[in-house]
Amino acid sequence: MTESSTMLITVQNITTALKDKPGALLPILHAVQDALGFVPEASVPVIAKALNLSRAEVHGVISFYHYFRSTQPGKQTIHLCRAESCQAMGGKNLEHHIKNRLGIDFHETTTDGKFSLEPVYCLGNCACSPAMQIGTEIYGRVSPESFDAAINESEELV
Repeated sequence: MTESSTMLITVQNITTALKDKPGALLPILHAVQDALGFVPEASVPVIAKALNLSRAEVHGVISFYHYFRSTQPGKQTIHLCRAESCQAMGGKNLEHHIKNRLGIDFHETTTDGKFSLEPVYCLGNCACSPAMQIGTEIYGRVSPESFDAAINESEELV
């Protein structure tokens, strides 16, 4: 059985289990992303048919909410805070450094599949801005140098 067919079976099982809930689309999308790490493009027609929605309606919800990914994430996800405090403390310069260092933009994954970069709008670490999270580890007062050190350490773990 291929990875693609296994994913579609997972989507079908989730959709079947949740399709009769009121407002089922969001719970289905959350469950698919929780199970697979993303909402594959191939799942859109399956979900649309089960809920009697158009593919455009399902895709519209996926693309509207930043939480949902339509591509497989990297082994580690880097969440970079974009809230006001982090922006005021050099977050934009850090963002440029991170994007250049990894060669990706927000919502993308490095070519080696190690890292994905996602924006987040508060990590609750405002006193130590700018902040980021790699996996479950939160970092404060992040500079380009401390980012490079953290990413080098994370690469060894991946």
